[in-house]
Amino acid sequence: MTGFLLLGMGIILGAYTFFGYPLLLSLGAALRRPGSESPPADSVPGHPLPTVSITVPVYNEVHQIEALLESLVALEYPSDRQQILIVSDGSTDGTDELIRRWADRGVELLAVDERGGKGAAENAARPHLTGEIIVNTDASIRIRPDALQHLVAPFSDPTVGVVSGRDVSVTRLDEDQNTGEGGYVGYEMFIRDLETRVGGIVGASGCFYATRRKLHEVVVPAELSRDFASALVARDHGLRAVSAPEAVCYVPRTGSLRKEYGRKVRTVARGMSTLWAWRHLLNPIRHPGFAWKLASHKLCRWALPVTLAMIVLGAALLFSGHPWAQILVAGFLLGAVLAGVGWVLSARGRALPRLLSMPTFFAMSNVAVLHAFARSLGRGSERMWEPTRRESAAD
Repeated sequence: MTGFLLLGMGIILGAYTFFGYPLLLSLGAALRRPGSESPPADSVPGHPLPTVSITVPVYNEVHQIEALLESLVALEYPSDRQQILIVSDGSTDGTDELIRRWADRGVELLAVDERGGKGAAENAARPHLTGEIIVNTDASIRIRPDALQHLVAPFSDPTVGVVSGRDVSVTRLDEDQNTGEGGYVGYEMFIRDLETRVGGIVGASGCFYATRRKLHEVVVPAELSRDFASALVARDHGLRAVSAPEAVCYVPRTGSLRKEYGRKVRTVARGMSTLWAWRHLLNPIRHPGFAWKLASHKLCRWALPVTLAMIVLGAALLFSGHPWAQILVAGFLLGAVLAGVGWVLSARGRALPRLLSMPTFFAMSNVAVLHAFARSLGRGSERMWEPTRRESAAD
């Protein structure tokens, strides 16, 4: 009986996380009244484009800073309504000098003498921002020229406080490299689109998102995740966070699973600490719809290692008397072997075929969640955010 209970609970929770939750979102979106979407900002009579401040924290990015600046000044947005502020977080490789050369093209530099990490750099920028809308992005990201207007457009709806862009995972190699990451990003964007159609998302993309100034001025401790917190702050102020599918930015995949593992651990650990800081939003009585989405999107995914353990343990307890349980255990062992082979090949700098990339990325992600949970319980989130070195999306 214990085996059936564990197996059944694990299968139900796993199926809900990846299939049940999207299905319920789809049903909610289908029942939503047509014509309730906000019109684009430039289609509203007498509604001028808002002033925008684009802020980018950087650290020792001399190898790609000029490509970043070229992409920012090429954005299709009125220059007199746009501020570009690069926050150099104690860079020592000549990044600051290169940024200063772009001053005549409207690029501003805020040089922080002592390195404090991404969160601290974002907080340091707050007093220097002039726009009605604050846009955050990263040094390795490349934004499609028309994306900024699409990112700003939903703010014509006064109930919208945060807008998240669409991440497109790219690689400059012809062969498959970390395709598991690309598949995960695509799934995440799909879920955010559905959440937007039924009220709003529970966390923005750190690669490219925008916030109303009054929300951005809310203090977020440097050790927490500002992109995740932005949607939670919006909810606290009675506003929504939404996804803008046409606000496209290109996100280069990490070159190895080892780097992706480190990034995943940092992201999840900071995410757990951020959710703990806003845990009142998990109250289903005060925030029924939002609490449901927050638990389904975040907690259920973070619980996936436990879900898998329940399925495997339940199948193992039923192994001797049920051939289907033997097949299930064998399938799990095969997946573990493929993931192990994939990890070894990746550690040696080899690009992974799709057969290995998906199970390896899946296994790596779940181990990273356990690592992140232990870190959040032990030392808490890292105050110093170490950037993941990615090849520029423009390369």
